[in-house]
Amino acid sequence: MFQIRIHGRGGQGVVSGAEMLSVAAFLEGRYAQAFPSFGSERMGAPVMAFCRIDDKEIRLREPVLAPDALIIQDQTLLHQVDLFSGLPVRGHVLLNSSKTLDELGLAGFARGVERYRLCTLPASELAMKHVGRPVPNAALLGGFAAVTGVITLDSVLAAIREKFPSAIAEKNVAAAQEAFDMASQMVEAIDA
Repeated sequence: MFQIRIHGRGGQGVVSGAEMLSVAAFLEGRYAQAFPSFGSERMGAPVMAFCRIDDKEIRLREPVLAPDALIIQDQTLLHQVDLFSGLPVRGHVLLNSSKTLDELGLAGFARGVERYRLCTLPASELAMKHVGRPVPNAALLGGFAAVTGVITLDSVLAAIREKFPSAIAEKNVAAAQEAFDMASQMVEAIDA
């Protein structure tokens, strides 16, 4: 089973991102589960959503405490929430930021004992460019497909098209495609 925890703020599409990720896995003939974790938070408050993907039925119903991957939709959470809790050595981290790991103070996580597979992606900028709003979820899902290889880009794009009306869907598809291309280049550099 591959488990993903998505961190962001209310209004950034955290829950929709987890749902689209589970739909992408389902479209590949796999089992998937997505659910949020939030109370009566307001717009801008920290929120989490979870997604599990497996080749067999998923019976767990609790929050993801030991994720294989993190998707962090808002870099300001780095100093407010213990984002890396439960992430194993060599775990995947996809962070919405135009800054480098050094600028964010995260380079040690990539080179240290944890050797996390960290990738930053300017998902909000890509969303602004293609969609006209800084909602990074679709772009981050394209990046997730490239960084982890757990799901294909085609499945992500199909899930986006299923979630949104056609005009909005195609804008999000363009953001996800560009994010996938950018993340693929970063993964090549990390693995080199």
